[in-house]
Amino acid sequence: MLGAGGRLGRLLRPVFPSPARWFARTEVDVCDLSALRAALRGADTVLCMAGVTNTSAQPMHMNADLSLRTLEAARDVGAGHVFLFSSASVYGANAGICTENGPVSPASEYAESKLAMERVAREHAHPNTVLRLGNVAGADAILSGWRAGFQLDQLPDGGTPQRSYIGPHALTQTLVDLALASGLPPVLNVAAPGCVPMGALLDAAELNWTPRPATAATIPSVYLDTTQLCTFTDFKASDSTPEGIVKDWQSRAE
Repeated sequence: MLGAGGRLGRLLRPVFPSPARWFARTEVDVCDLSALRAALRGADTVLCMAGVTNTSAQPMHMNADLSLRTLEAARDVGAGHVFLFSSASVYGANAGICTENGPVSPASEYAESKLAMERVAREHAHPNTVLRLGNVAGADAILSGWRAGFQLDQLPDGGTPQRSYIGPHALTQTLVDLALASGLPPVLNVAAPGCVPMGALLDAAELNWTPRPATAATIPSVYLDTTQLCTFTDFKASDSTPEGIVKDWQSRAE
């Protein structure tokens, strides 16, 4: 597990249900190929969560560079399947349900950098799968980013933007199931089935919020097609409801 010190890594590590070796940047510099080879030697599966975000100091092109180094190191030491974390942001404002073989429309430098990372993965010979991750409860801008006076965009129909979400426990089990699977495709959407209104998540968590008018930049819906994912892992009905997602997030310390 590379990227243990990031927001997602810190969220998942305490609830991960299987033995794993976790490496933060302070322990393994992903830019150092020798250190990376040493870390990946003997690994059955490699999950690379390391990357550059909008709040990082590093340039966005590092997302492709880090992925290439991970794949090169895994190849050099004979490590197993590599999973690289991309993002649902590559779909941009595409209307309808977003499928892995459908159009992408990145609307930010971050999303562009993730597509560049995907191209690196697609062209590399080492076995790998790109995971286009939806919103993760507890590593998102809504639940984890909530503050007193929080405002949320309200669409013209009175609703709030909808997103494909997944709770941390559901995500860790999904990752374990994928690590044990065979016949994996090159790209997989990762989220619980369906799509939930962001306002409903805040309501389920009993977090007060105030609506504000949506702008032209507001993306009404990012709905990931999880048909392929569901051939490798199972979800409970509650994994897709605002109440279930919030419960998954809030129970992470139990």
